[in-house]
Amino acid sequence: MEYDEIMATVVERAGDSENAREGGVVITLPDGSERPFAGTTTGAEIAAAIAKSLAKQALAVEVDGQLRDLDWPIETDARVRLITTRDPEALPLLRHDCAHVMAEAVQRLYPGTQVTIGPAIDNGFYYDFARNEPFHPEDLASIEAEMAAIIKADRPFRRETVSRAEAHRRFAALGETYKHELLNAIPEDEPVTLYHQGEWFDLCRGPHGPSTGRIGAFKLTKIAGSYWRGDAKNAQLQRLYGTAFASQKELDAYLHQQAEAERRDHRKLGREMALFHIQEEATGSVFWHPKGWRIWQAVEGYLRRRLEAGGYQEVKTPQLVDRILWEQSGHWEKFREHMFTLDADERVLALKPMNCPCHVQIFNQALKSYRELPLRMAEFGSCHRNEPSGALHGIMRVRAFTQDDAHIFCSEDQITAESVKFCELLQQVYTDFGFTDIHVKFSDRPPVRAGADAVWDRAEQALRDATEAAGLETTLNPGEGAFYGPKLEFVLRDAIGRDWQCGTLQVDFVLPERLDATYVGPDGAKHRPVMLHRAILGSMERFLGILIEHHAGRLPMWLAPVQVVVATVTNEADDYGREVRDALAAAGIRVELDTRSDKISYKVREHSLAKVPLIMAVGGREAAERQVSLRRLGGQAQEVLSLDGAIALCQRESSAPDKRV
Repeated sequence: MEYDEIMATVVERAGDSENAREGGVVITLPDGSERPFAGTTTGAEIAAAIAKSLAKQALAVEVDGQLRDLDWPIETDARVRLITTRDPEALPLLRHDCAHVMAEAVQRLYPGTQVTIGPAIDNGFYYDFARNEPFHPEDLASIEAEMAAIIKADRPFRRETVSRAEAHRRFAALGETYKHELLNAIPEDEPVTLYHQGEWFDLCRGPHGPSTGRIGAFKLTKIAGSYWRGDAKNAQLQRLYGTAFASQKELDAYLHQQAEAERRDHRKLGREMALFHIQEEATGSVFWHPKGWRIWQAVEGYLRRRLEAGGYQEVKTPQLVDRILWEQSGHWEKFREHMFTLDADERVLALKPMNCPCHVQIFNQALKSYRELPLRMAEFGSCHRNEPSGALHGIMRVRAFTQDDAHIFCSEDQITAESVKFCELLQQVYTDFGFTDIHVKFSDRPPVRAGADAVWDRAEQALRDATEAAGLETTLNPGEGAFYGPKLEFVLRDAIGRDWQCGTLQVDFVLPERLDATYVGPDGAKHRPVMLHRAILGSMERFLGILIEHHAGRLPMWLAPVQVVVATVTNEADDYGREVRDALAAAGIRVELDTRSDKISYKVREHSLAKVPLIMAVGGREAAERQVSLRRLGGQAQEVLSLDGAIALCQRESSAPDKRV
């Protein structure tokens, strides 16, 4: 029986007179039905009372919003939800279970190894170990085999509460010196709990699943170094990573995705395609090579044309701005630790981390009339943020980046129309770049924010109205709005199923107030404009990395840095090759000529690895008949075309989407 079918029977069964008991606890289930139990009960008992099949599926129980073990005693009336593998809470739980199993397996195989900390993380789990000898990649198979034996034994996870003194005594007996520091860090009013699986145990808050046998499919993935408590001044440890899923099918899909991600890694493709590089002398900044810069220019040129057609005016603002402006806007308090600063002329200047306060300065230079609204101001703005060195990742996470930023200054009654127009533009751009699977998050007010609650109420309602008018379905992302306003986050799903948050739309009543932006309304009085902060690509660098990985380097022809290579079969055809190259270049095609004396098969293979969309081979016969032999990337077939026909084909296929008829 499926879980939904099981829960559908709850209401009927809850009313059975034979289940009615007095003097116990009343459990309220997610559908609102109630079940009475005599005395204390547990999640396991609740699942068994509903259906035997549910008892087999349940992994944990949520009691009044808190995730607990199935055998956790429920002593008072409570709202309860049973967690099965279909619920989002199940995966971290299974991975935490698997981390404990891995730790036991390691200590079985390598006596004397100490376990330190082992949490579940976004894509799996890890444990840090203190061991004199290093782990080797070949050790992972042995550890996996030992883990499989522990899982097969199906040992129950058992929670035990002990005194601090008892916990210290037990870990001292095992030679687990790191546990003493962890024990001392537990607040006095918090119980000390151990989790057992057979004879093995560790310090843990829990919760855990019912038993080791409920762990699904798992895989150990890599070995890495770490430091105790993440501090380089402390002892160095060894970290083993792994992942786990409820089924082998899910694990296989994840491993396939990881293999694809490695194959598509933009850093690897960037080297192979000679697009860019990064070096220590400019940490967090990108050296764009000619081919990479051609991609950048193609993307920026396309987007600039879309913005011009959408009524945007492009501006350029300074990169160094006095801290006074950042204090007025509120960014100094919020972003100071991420801003690069310098002293000059007894003033503190900051490299701008974003463009919005500067755009308000342009707006404020002349008094605006309501007739000039909406005013759409765009900038490919160079920004800098002092990201931690450990967070930097190729061109995806950098310190120096360019935002495709824009701010729409409008009246409050223009918010909906402008938001709808922006959403239409954004969806068109994403489609043109090959992204069609998009979902939207609605991020409301964060705990720390600027502006009164009444202002936030207006901003959030305005954004909800705009979202509804645009026909967008959203999921709530609570507390993740900007400090000055709520926002929509547009998340792209790439070719291998990964999600990337790129575009944003934010409704801001706060910054115009703080920076004294005004316009003259129909009544002749001054009014505050509303600022719509919006971006489509976000960081240009990051989006180009996403784009490269999405297409695995095989970019659409309109984006390819080299669209055509003319390769000569023999040196006797070099003159004709140059003629073909020049004709293509004159037609606006990004073309290169390869007249090396290598065999044509070698040239084709090399340019295919460089992801060139079209290769035109020319030899004596092609020169005599003024033709080319065309081969497409990834294909084996050759197509013979006249030179004029080949030029027309290239022009047609290399045209940017906004230029196509």
